[in-house]
Amino acid sequence: MTPRHLFAALLLATLLFCPRLHAAVDSVPTTWRLLDYIAVDYREAVRDGAVVNQVEYQEMQEFSATAAAAIKALPPTPDSDSLNQGATALQQAIRAKSAPEQIATRARAVAALLIKAYPIPLMPTSAPQYARGQTLYAQQCASCHGATGAGNGPAAAGLDPPPIDFTDRARADERSIFALYQVIDQGLQGTSMPSFASLPAEDRWALATYVGALAYPESEAEAGRELLEKNDALRARLDFKSYVDTTPATLATELQSAQKAAAIVAYVRRHPEATQTRDAESALAVSHELLRQAMAAYRGGQLKQAKDLALSAYLDGFEPVEPLLAARDAPLMAKIEEAMAGVRAGIGANVDADTLQTQVDRLDDLYAEAGQVLAQGETSAVASFAAAFTILLREGLEALLIVVAIIALLRKAGRREMLPWVHGGWLSALGAGAVTWGLATWVVSISGASRELTEGFGSLLAAIVLIWVGIWMHGKSHAENWQRYVRDKLGHALSKTSGVFLLGLIFVVVYREVFETILFYVAIWNQGSKTSVIAGGVAGSLVLMVIGWLMMRYSRRLPISQFFRYSSVLMAVLAVVLMGKAVSALQEAGYLPITWINGGPRVELLGIYPTMEGIAAQVGIALVLVVGFVWSNRSAGALKASDGTR
Repeated sequence: MTPRHLFAALLLATLLFCPRLHAAVDSVPTTWRLLDYIAVDYREAVRDGAVVNQVEYQEMQEFSATAAAAIKALPPTPDSDSLNQGATALQQAIRAKSAPEQIATRARAVAALLIKAYPIPLMPTSAPQYARGQTLYAQQCASCHGATGAGNGPAAAGLDPPPIDFTDRARADERSIFALYQVIDQGLQGTSMPSFASLPAEDRWALATYVGALAYPESEAEAGRELLEKNDALRARLDFKSYVDTTPATLATELQSAQKAAAIVAYVRRHPEATQTRDAESALAVSHELLRQAMAAYRGGQLKQAKDLALSAYLDGFEPVEPLLAARDAPLMAKIEEAMAGVRAGIGANVDADTLQTQVDRLDDLYAEAGQVLAQGETSAVASFAAAFTILLREGLEALLIVVAIIALLRKAGRREMLPWVHGGWLSALGAGAVTWGLATWVVSISGASRELTEGFGSLLAAIVLIWVGIWMHGKSHAENWQRYVRDKLGHALSKTSGVFLLGLIFVVVYREVFETILFYVAIWNQGSKTSVIAGGVAGSLVLMVIGWLMMRYSRRLPISQFFRYSSVLMAVLAVVLMGKAVSALQEAGYLPITWINGGPRVELLGIYPTMEGIAAQVGIALVLVVGFVWSNRSAGALKASDGTR
């Protein structure tokens, strides 16, 4: 049995013996791969209207019938009739021994409609890294497929079937990056090709990109680059989506030149970032496409898939351009963020499909407006300065208030030896921020999910600690309580363990703000006046330094009881603010549900967002603080009374 026969037989077996075949959307990827197999290998069965390989031809008939049966068994969608008609027409064309080009066109049309009706992830969230794919190939694949991809690696001897020859141009011409990704993701049972699903998705896309370039020599890449640079229409046609799902054969047909198509493929598969030259527009297009897929899944009754796609539309589509849009038009950014949350909330509440479609249509209008804002070119010098200044001031103020309050506390306690732990915390956070800036600028793209989880869990941890600190400070707002604490406990309490705790707390609080500031700065740095960004950052830093100096100076003059009273209120307010931000970030990352409050309050500075969960969490934290303050007052009164009776 040839490798092609075994591959197809395994696909067929997967469909026939899948326990959920007759209602299983899970069979969609396998059905897609079966259609892709027909598109590629039918040419081995029929040529010039005659059967040249009877076994292959019988398999083509059987496989097309199996694909048609699998499609018919899927849950109904608005595209079901077209899908069934296309699958039937494919079967008839195969029986009529139509030309391979016609069969490939029909099979790919059915496959494309299948993906439209029952969406599965089609695109990476960012341009795959060819160099990363090369490294992974050497580690994971070269032993079987060979260093050049010719299927002649040292471990290939004795393998049945033998490894695929990735340098076979005829087969490579019929393989899209998406098709390669599918095989890498799922593997081929019964062969030596394992599933690499354990690798991160970006690594699987990187491998698909590298493998997809092996049949197209690097020597042709320069010609491909020149073709793209000289033809604006062609460059616009080859967007990121086309890079992922267009086969070289399809591109050759469109260009009416196999040579030009091969040169372009040799270039873009080594430089997939060239298909994302308009990052903001591409990101919005990705978000739009994912929302369209989410609606299709929702109408098909696939609620979980619709929810995942809607979340991906935010994290992988809109989130990458959110900082830039916020710098240019913050109110529009807030409208889009609220509208996307409304879509996710609608899916969660199982609203009527037409109602949800209305919300998605509103997002399309907002996207069009955002596209105009983002297409205006570089941000003006004044806008760049203002954005850099306000972002740093807004994000830095929370961290500054906490750091200064803790420093003032240690000074009033006479424990200056603990200050290096505090300074070590914020200095290490700034150092980690500098590393993050470098990574976000030159090495990797920080995903939306990573950003939201970092902000969410960082805020949550800081809020929990501040609740305890606020209640503790309030309990020491009576001078006699503070004196007793210093006398009895503080001399022994601030040990090395306490120092590590202080360092960790300060690091988390400061890095959370640094992290968000960096993401905004990367956006405006790439799109605005760099001199103005630097000036805005310097101005914001100076203002923060002045605020910090004034706080330190004023705190020294405050009586100990007033210092603790004011500080406890400050910590309580910051705990409530951070809890609101934590809930919002975890909602945006898909970790918490969203119950949207239409027309509800939104005050980002105070961490207030129009969701039931966020407001409920803040109210809950406020109640905990009130109870804690009352309890600490009563405890203080009891201690004072006991001292008076002694």
